[in-house]
Amino acid sequence: MSNNSDTGKKLTGGIISVVILALCLCVTTFALVWATVTVENNLFHTGTVKINLNDGEPVIQQHEYLFEPGMTVEKDFFIQNQSTGDVYYKLYFDNVSGGLAEVLQITVKDGDRILYQGTAEQLNRDGAGAADDVLGINERRDLSISFYFPGEAGNIAQDMSLTFDICADAVQTKNNPERLFN
Repeated sequence: MSNNSDTGKKLTGGIISVVILALCLCVTTFALVWATVTVENNLFHTGTVKINLNDGEPVIQQHEYLFEPGMTVEKDFFIQNQSTGDVYYKLYFDNVSGGLAEVLQITVKDGDRILYQGTAEQLNRDGAGAADDVLGINERRDLSISFYFPGEAGNIAQDMSLTFDICADAVQTKNNPERLFN
């Protein structure tokens, strides 16, 4: 009889343990659901980042100029923030090809302030950093770009060309103090 008594005690103890564990699971689940449902004042807003770069028009037309040593060409263009928040921006050259990519000295200015300076090959997406200032909502900046053909290049650059796309990237300023572009 003592075996039956021990077995009964073990069975009763096991059932009580299962019931207690089930109650603990129910209480924990209820607490988790209650905490998840009752968290207040956590609002998330999304926005858009959209840049207008010169209305999509080229800054300089193909065959518009025949560059010669010592020549400088300056063209005006603009960048406008059409985003729902302030943005950091950077300008760069993409799809660069031609021998003049290493010859022409390019300078992008905002008034008298130089934003970028270098060759088309140097001002690529990775080489160009963010502009030092913020572009506010609906703010438009009128910029200028100059192409200088160094006189010392001489005839070495004869019959060379340059093709490129000028591009702009923008990222939100909010929660992005490091000006990270993904």
